[in-house]
Amino acid sequence: MRLLIDNANLELIKQMYEYYPVDGVTTNPSILAKEKRPPFEVLREIRKWIGPEADLHAQVIARDAEGMVTDAERICRELGENTFVKIPVNREGLKATKLLYAKGIRVTGTAVYTRMQGWLAGKAGASYVAPYVNRIDNLGGCGVQTAKDIHDMLRKNNIACDILAASFKNSQQVQELALYGAGAATVSPDVMEGFIRNTTVDSAVDAFISDFEGLTSPGMTMAAL
Repeated sequence: MRLLIDNANLELIKQMYEYYPVDGVTTNPSILAKEKRPPFEVLREIRKWIGPEADLHAQVIARDAEGMVTDAERICRELGENTFVKIPVNREGLKATKLLYAKGIRVTGTAVYTRMQGWLAGKAGASYVAPYVNRIDNLGGCGVQTAKDIHDMLRKNNIACDILAASFKNSQQVQELALYGAGAATVSPDVMEGFIRNTTVDSAVDAFISDFEGLTSPGMTMAAL
């Protein structure tokens, strides 16, 4: 499963890249708004830092299909290869997805809450569909199961599209989808930090170091022997 950072703050992105095996970055208009800077300025900085080989996802704003296509073309011109354009999976979005697929522009179907949205976006030519796991939970559904079902629908119908699960509140949700073989997940830095935050591990490491220092001397390491 590919792992992406759901954030537009370059310093946070750098921190996540330093410690975690991530494959790229996803953004949306709300995330970009938090940076309080021109959107393309932020996106170009992210692309420059993560490099052309990493995935970068950016979202259209236009409401009609033709406008979405125009937005998508500008996004791709600005951000280059390995850019995925996020298109909302509604009526106009499906039309735009078909048009962009014909142009060779890769689409991530976003704002996905239902299985049917996921199937339709994949069938229209999307490379990814992004079920909102925790938002589905908040509506009384099961976000993880919906993501799994979309994954299965795409596979069983031989549709060349993966899920890019989004909107997580904890590491358990991500873990379940990784175990299931989901294509990708995009995770906020705070949830990503929770992947390996464990006081039991910290206690074990402290005990190992204490025993070693008792054998040698305080502050001693293997390299210093």
